[in-house]
Amino acid sequence: MSLYGLVRPLLFSLDPETAHQTGLRLAGLLLPKKLHSPVRAMGLEFANPVGLAAGLDKDAKHIDALARMGFGFIEVGTVTPRPQPGNPRPRLFRIPEKEAIINRFGFNNVGVDAFLANVARARWRGVLGINIGKNADTPVERAVDDYQHCLEKVYGAASYVTINISSPNTAGLRSLQERDSLDRLLEKLTSLRQTLSKRHGKRVPLVLKIAPDLEPEDIPSIAASVQRHEVDGVVATNTSLSREGVENLPHATETGGLSGAPIRERATRALKEFSSGLPGTTLIGAGGILSAEDAREKRTAGASLIQLYTGLIYRGPGLVAECVSAYRGK
Repeated sequence: MSLYGLVRPLLFSLDPETAHQTGLRLAGLLLPKKLHSPVRAMGLEFANPVGLAAGLDKDAKHIDALARMGFGFIEVGTVTPRPQPGNPRPRLFRIPEKEAIINRFGFNNVGVDAFLANVARARWRGVLGINIGKNADTPVERAVDDYQHCLEKVYGAASYVTINISSPNTAGLRSLQERDSLDRLLEKLTSLRQTLSKRHGKRVPLVLKIAPDLEPEDIPSIAASVQRHEVDGVVATNTSLSREGVENLPHATETGGLSGAPIRERATRALKEFSSGLPGTTLIGAGGILSAEDAREKRTAGASLIQLYTGLIYRGPGLVAECVSAYRGK
């Protein structure tokens, strides 16, 4: 049995959010792993194609500890302009019968200034993605202001920046995926990037994180916006509002986003559709990766890179090496 197999029962005996924080602290005790299977995407060199999804380290406090697992890249956040507590606890629920989680955190974070101070303290120098969002009390019609503020703040520290418009836990956020709203947002952010690239002497890739719950007719419109505004990548996908696969199980009726094994097919279907509509755009597969076979499925569907979150909760750090091997074709 792996070390994580021994520790997991203890972690699962704790309240899920307490276990989440405990697990982050324990990550610092791991022996460092260097898993080399280099990938070039978005003009960046990744040590391997397996990354950490945003949401696990919302405040960028644990970058060095998480890097010890052997990730090829790490994405931190979601960060907002101002600190906010997120939704009341409890807001994280396990559904172990289906290797799933429901969360309704609501972008709890320390705010962009404290977040960047944490980033500056990290020693790890791999590819670092920074995931940005809007404050809960910012009206959706002024959401662009929050995204611009965050982009300007994090630009110098980020290897790439992910625009999160797909969390189900901030009211109105997903409306930004609609055609006119998305075009306006991407136009403003890519224009700002031109200014920032001159100021900083580097062009930072922009990535759009989308929901798995899109209607088929929505995907061509989003893909067209991504191409029109020269967005560099798409993360497919965020968590789901669907409860397919967990019906009648404890916690299944909790509000929030569902992640883990039950959303794998839904997320992979969206990934395939974006792959068809976005040749040449980097696709990052996320959602329901709990094995090497799941990683191979994402690769076949068009993902150059993948990200893990819920799989780590159920499988532990060994999943990272498994997925790297899957991308090597072993």
